Amino acid sequence: CQHRLTLVQGCPLFHCDIFDTEIVHKIAQVFLPGLASACVDNTTGGLFKSPALVAVDMRKEMVEYLTQRSETFVAESVILEGGPDAEVSDHPYDIIADLIDDFAISKRNLFSRVSGWLLSERREDRIDDFVQEMEINGFWLMNRREAIAQILLRNVDFKNTFHCNMKFNSAEELAEHAPLCSFRTMNCTNEGCNARFCAAHLENHDLICPFKILPCEQKCSDCIMRREMDRHCITVCPMKLVNCPFYPVGCQSTIPQCSIEQHCLENLHSHLFHVLQVIHKEASVEDLKEWVEQLVKSSSPERLAEARDVRSLTIKIKDLEAKLPLIVNTKNKVSEECTESPIKKEESTESLTKEKACTESPCKEEECTKSPTKKEDCVQSSNFDALHTTDS
Repeated sequence: CQHRLTLVQGCPLFHCDIFDTEIVHKIAQVFLPGLASACVDNTTGGLFKSPALVAVDMRKEMVEYLTQRSETFVAESVILEGGPDAEVSDHPYDIIADLIDDFAISKRNLFSRVSGWLLSERREDRIDDFVQEMEINGFWLMNRREAIAQILLRNVDFKNTFHCNMKFNSAEELAEHAPLCSFRTMNCTNEGCNARFCAAHLENHDLICPFKILPCEQKCSDCIMRREMDRHCITVCPMKLVNCPFYPVGCQSTIPQCSIEQHCLENLHSHLFHVLQVIHKEASVEDLKEWVEQLVKSSSPERLAEARDVRSLTIKIKDLEAKLPLIVNTKNKVSEECTESPIKKEESTESLTKEKACTESPCKEEECTKSPTKKEDCVQSSNFDALHTTDS
């Protein structure tokens, strides 16, 4: 009769009863711990009662309490908080969890209130054990808890954030709306993901789904699951950044792993220079650069660039050195020959001075005869003069 009156007056009759399944399931999960707390605290210290004995009656009282409190929640909030402008918690999960706590507190017996039982670890253990017992025995099945959670959610979700509040004049209109409702339940389409959520949360889930296939973050050609992305990027990704193979001898470049071959070819001169610096530590920079050019001319750059590490390039360089005149060593030899030791230079200077003295003065020649050493110097000088005269 009520429905007909409403329909005659032109008011909507058919309501959309679609809820956010994720929040409904979350609310249903807190029912068992709340019921277990109420049963344990109500029977603690009693000789003839146990949580299991009072569970059926306690569940009935709990459902009635939650339903009544949820129906009057908005009015209670305004009165308790001091007016319609006061801030109150508006998340359905928080609201219903607080109502469950209030119910459990109201069922505590005198012993549990005064004995320090509430702070004991044994209390927590007994609550956990009773929750497991109810789950194993199927005392309060999840689908029944979710049905109650939907009723409570409708009562406290006054902003319509987690349920659809649309109303229709006919069943046909409601049927047309259902497949398009933003609160309809959806399953994730990514392979391996079993998540269920309302259509309104599809975009949010898509942003965090660990099974979603994504292009590689480092721009390689592979497509990877989100949960495998980090491992891929730091292990097998060809675009993983690595140090140049010649980093130990001086090349400071950081390059993608797949670009090592190209890098070695483009930076061949630099790599040759760094390796030669290690082989010929005493050589000058100019000598090393000249030898780099000679090495590149004697062998194709492509063949030299095939050496992808310090050891292999060192071997190639030494093989080439065995076949070619080493500019660096040649210049070092000439330099060593031209640079005399101070002692030898001094002896040479003294010998020339004595020779000149012997040829210039007969008196000094006599002095030369007195000393075997000087005499020998003079004889050598005379022979030199005679030889010079004959040639003339």
